[in-house]
Amino acid sequence: MKAWLHLFLLLAISPVFSQQISDTSYRPPIPVPVYPPGQGPVILIDEGHNNFHTRDGRYQAFANLLERDGYKVQGYPGLFERGSLSRCKILVISNALNQTNVENWYLPTPSAFSQNEIDLVKNWVQEGGNLFLIADHMPMAGAAKDLAAAFGFEFSNGFVLNTVTDGTAYFKNQDTTLAVNIVTMGRNEREKVSQIVSFTGQGFRLPREAVSILTFGENFENFLPDTAWVFNETTPRSNIKGWSQCAYRTFGQGRVVVAGEAAMFTAQLAGSLSVKVGMNHPEAAQNHQLLLNIIHWLDGKL
Repeated sequence: MKAWLHLFLLLAISPVFSQQISDTSYRPPIPVPVYPPGQGPVILIDEGHNNFHTRDGRYQAFANLLERDGYKVQGYPGLFERGSLSRCKILVISNALNQTNVENWYLPTPSAFSQNEIDLVKNWVQEGGNLFLIADHMPMAGAAKDLAAAFGFEFSNGFVLNTVTDGTAYFKNQDTTLAVNIVTMGRNEREKVSQIVSFTGQGFRLPREAVSILTFGENFENFLPDTAWVFNETTPRSNIKGWSQCAYRTFGQGRVVVAGEAAMFTAQLAGSLSVKVGMNHPEAAQNHQLLLNIIHWLDGKL
């Protein structure tokens, strides 16, 4: 009972940390950029679906890192259209929301995308496009559920929490929660990752064609509240061991990476104490390398 109460109190104050600003001082080393400055392909970050993360907003550190690796990173402010998508090699969608949930983070959580857009993105990937779909805990998971399903991923629209570490998730090679595969190995020994930290997101089930990068261990439970960040002892919850929080697959001629937590690819300062959240977190020193490796795999460099 005490453990549950402690967890509940922690979550009750967590929305305070949504008041975040970009950590503009964050600049991890990139010993060997994959392209000369500005010579890489275009990466578009979706900004047309009430996105919680945008190129010059909460994903500024995301964009800055990839630009230092040689990519051209731009915001995409409109609805998805075939002609517009054809000018990019990689499309990033992070925490899209339906208009009804922009201010109201409670059920229902309808799709952020029309069926026409879902079909268009699916066909674009099938024909060689590359998608990085990131959808956090509810309501973001619910808003991206239909798009994820088009590629065989089953989102849960909940909150997955490590009940031992009060929410923060640590994925490590040593306990096999962080897989050893083409993405985590990188291009060379220096790009290998052995620990990744995430900051409360969702979990999802994989299609058989997908490979998990981050896999939940036995200490993780999935909470399904009616309203984001509102928990009590009647909130449905279940163990989620074996589910994924990040995975990849090929799809037709294209590639897809799906992540169930967005903050692990940010670098932010949260609250009045400027707590570091994201790639700048003291224990997340390899998160930026995972992001680079994901982009390199989507780009066909791995």
